[in-house]
Amino acid sequence: MRNLKKPLIIVGIDLAGVESRRTGFCRLENLTARTEVLYTDKEIVEKMVSAKPEVVAIDAPLALPKERCCLEDNCTCRGKAHFRKCDLELRKMGIRFFPVTLGPMRNLTKRGIRLKKLVEDYGLEVIETYPGGAQDLWGIPRKSDIYGLKRGLQRLGVKGDINKAEISDHELDAITCSLVGRSYSAGNYLALGDPEEILMILPNKSTSG
Repeated sequence: MRNLKKPLIIVGIDLAGVESRRTGFCRLENLTARTEVLYTDKEIVEKMVSAKPEVVAIDAPLALPKERCCLEDNCTCRGKAHFRKCDLELRKMGIRFFPVTLGPMRNLTKRGIRLKKLVEDYGLEVIETYPGGAQDLWGIPRKSDIYGLKRGLQRLGVKGDINKAEISDHELDAITCSLVGRSYSAGNYLALGDPEEILMILPNKSTSG
């Protein structure tokens, strides 16, 4: 059981598919966000470990469909499955997403799976989440409306770096991930999918933990 006297610290990551592109990082202590943009796996892991979080919530696919062993075009598993159970449940909910086998998503999926293992090797709990889905459930704009998303997160009680004059959409999605992690830590969440594959964690409707 978590020590309730300790501040609740959650790390949220809006992961980029490659190290040359920007990854949003958020350290959420209670509802105070500290955000920045990172690039390499080394930077990300070091920041996560130093934050000593209760949980790490990552916006990236962290597992393949059960029928797939890889995402390589020359493998016999190609074409066997494009969706995981959690993806199919998202679709039933009317939440838009990109499948893990779609071209640009392949690098992100590979990196997400690799990063999950790196972080778990340090004894940290890692969950997969999807900020677009969380934002839909909360009834706030997605990052295509960056100012609307910022205002929506402020209404949910987020303080700190959310008030920076210039904050990127990557940082706002990282804040969203950390809020989902907060709901998860409080036991107030939706778990979509098959635990033998992976569970995608989303907030329980309108709550933000």
